[in-house]
Amino acid sequence: MSRVYLTRPLPDRVLARARDLFDEVEVREETAPLKIGQMRAALALYDGVLPTLGDMFSAEVFLDTENPRCKVLANFGVGYNHIDVRAARAAGVMVTNTPGAVTDATADIAMTLILMSARRAGEGERLVRAGKWEGWHPTQMLGMHVSGKTVGIIGMGRIGQAIAQRCHMGFGMDVVYYNRSEKELAFPATRADSLQSLAEQADIVVVAVPGGAETHHMIGADLFAAMKPTAHFVNIARGDVVNEVALIAALQVGRIAGAGLDVYEHEPEVPNALRSMENVTLLPHLGTAALEVREAMGMMAVDNLYAALHGETPPNLVN
Repeated sequence: MSRVYLTRPLPDRVLARARDLFDEVEVREETAPLKIGQMRAALALYDGVLPTLGDMFSAEVFLDTENPRCKVLANFGVGYNHIDVRAARAAGVMVTNTPGAVTDATADIAMTLILMSARRAGEGERLVRAGKWEGWHPTQMLGMHVSGKTVGIIGMGRIGQAIAQRCHMGFGMDVVYYNRSEKELAFPATRADSLQSLAEQADIVVVAVPGGAETHHMIGADLFAAMKPTAHFVNIARGDVVNEVALIAALQVGRIAGAGLDVYEHEPEVPNALRSMENVTLLPHLGTAALEVREAMGMMAVDNLYAALHGETPPNLVN
């Protein structure tokens, strides 16, 4: 008998698929992250758990956990920096994720933020909604023309490449990227030898690296100091990749022209300093928020669960 636990409500098609595959499916109706006691209980009570962003399966959760009933954490999402994979593995628990399903949707949100920040779209909408728009005139709300500019992509994995392709093919932008290794790409792009070099060249800087200890506060005051004062900064990666205090400081003194953010260092908390600035576009972590995408993510996570609980290697096992 297989008993699985879904830590958040999921689309109906995903729930139906899970109920077809497993003997018992428990769905937690709350949308807040699990607490440490709930995570420890889940490891003891279920054969498999489908967690997601915010469910902090840290090393502490696995302390004194030997041979737990749970054999797999099938993460709903490509990023898994909220799970201590080494501690899970030591406890005999596999970890999987959902790569691929999120690529295009996340790249689309990056483009949304690029355009909203550069063209002052959020500020303009607020002006109209407040009834303060006085009509069109030639110097009204002048922003930055995106076409033909240079985009700097930090992290050239699947999502970084999808963003770069949209920028180059759709907007004729030159692409500069910073990555640990050279990439063979289907479009022209130049690899920068440092973050500073990338920042100096780019009109728009987009962060698309995975979260985790290696990238924590990877972006800080040095990068913002190297950017052009006319440049915009976009983050669709993980909030703690960016030193939020340094970003706020750069925006407040006009070191950079604007920012578009879908993720935050301590989400769902967003500093009032960011919320109060007109040149900052803020989205509520919408990267994959499309029904088709969330269904695809859920199906992939359920398939990972099924494989792990039937003695097979899950298709998206995290090594």
